[in-house]
Amino acid sequence: MAEPARSVSGRLTRRTAVGGLVLGLAGAAPARPQRVVSLNPCLDVILFHVAERRQIAALTHYARDAQASTLAQAARDIPITYETAEEVVALRPGLVLMSEHSAPATRQALARLRIPTAMFDVPQTVAASLAQIRQVARLLGQTVRGEAVVARIEAALVAAAPPPGAPKLTAIVYQPNGFAAGAGTLTDEMLRRTGFENVAARYGLGRWGNIGLEQIIADPPQVLLAGQPAPGAPTWADRVLSHPALTRISDKMQREAFPQRLLYCGGPVLIETAAALAAARRNVLRAA
Repeated sequence: MAEPARSVSGRLTRRTAVGGLVLGLAGAAPARPQRVVSLNPCLDVILFHVAERRQIAALTHYARDAQASTLAQAARDIPITYETAEEVVALRPGLVLMSEHSAPATRQALARLRIPTAMFDVPQTVAASLAQIRQVARLLGQTVRGEAVVARIEAALVAAAPPPGAPKLTAIVYQPNGFAAGAGTLTDEMLRRTGFENVAARYGLGRWGNIGLEQIIADPPQVLLAGQPAPGAPTWADRVLSHPALTRISDKMQREAFPQRLLYCGGPVLIETAAALAAARRNVLRAA
């Protein structure tokens, strides 16, 4: 257990870490804190689905970005921040949800001002992701809503699973600039659960990294789960996704859509991820 830290009330408390969650609260969290702010895109989605609308003070600006978030339409009427300390303080939050990727300056400012915070890690498995939903739900006093979200995810995973004994399809997830997910990631587990074999390792990839277009051309997987270029003028990173060379190997490799917004987050995003991967598998088998 870490060193004692002064809480909002000035009482000495201890910062504790349980299951990847770090709390900077005095004693137990309020039964149902109001004005909750999220400073992480993945926590945005959990907060949106678990909290009552009146509890949400703000999400991150990513929540309105259709390329980055599954909340783009639903979050249009919810306030956003660019994760600065000034914005957060102005919202008078009762609780701030943060991750290890949240801006250090903002984290330090909130600590100095003794604003209640909860720190979460980045889940790398489905089990850890479900546990994180339950942790957020307990903090918000919304355990029933949290269990309902977990049940929806579990049902989506069952619906997306291939029949027992079905052969796996070799695949890689391929995003702008050739960015891909390797073994040991949440994406890797989702591929396995939906009937794919993630072969990123055969291109020399570890957990995360870039796979060269030449490598794909020389040794294509059965399925390329590709992102979609951003609307408007694409960047050089986007252009790899529409390179003519990928079309030339269409007789060896089938391309299916896997939006970038599904790549990084677990939580309720897993419902859409499972559905997208199951649809891709069905399309490949129909075309065979």
